[in-house]
Order: sequence, then C-alpha cells, then structure tokens
Amino acid sequence: MKDTIILELKEYEKGIIVNALNDKRNELIRNNEDTELVDDLLMKIFETPEKKRPFVKRLAKDERRYC
Repeated sequence: MKDTIILELKEYEKGIIVNALNDKRNELIRNNEDTELVDDLLMKIFETPEKKRPFVKRLAKDERRYC
C-alpha cells in the first residue's frame, strides 16, 4: 500500500518547492548523479491540478432580496 500525502499550497509556496527541487537537480547533475527521483517529483508537482474555488455570485446592494 502506498502512503499518500496531500498538501494544499499557495502558488508562491509551490514555487519555493519547485526552485528547491530544481537546485537539487542541478547539484546532482554537477556531481554526475542520477536525477530520476527529483525529476519524478517535479513532474508530479507540474501535473497536479489546481483546486477550483466555488463560484459565488455577489449581488449588488439593490439586487438583494429579503425573505
């Protein structure tokens, strides 16, 4: 059974993780080491769908209905 962790990240937080993984990937390349695991993580991050926020229509003050 695979363990799965779900994170909710803001766009700038996602960018921090991508930059850190990219730095690690560059370091591995400089040292002639395998980058497959880091590449897989980067692809997972790029392929994740963004959470869609529900659409809420805001009525103007004169459009509001009182029950």
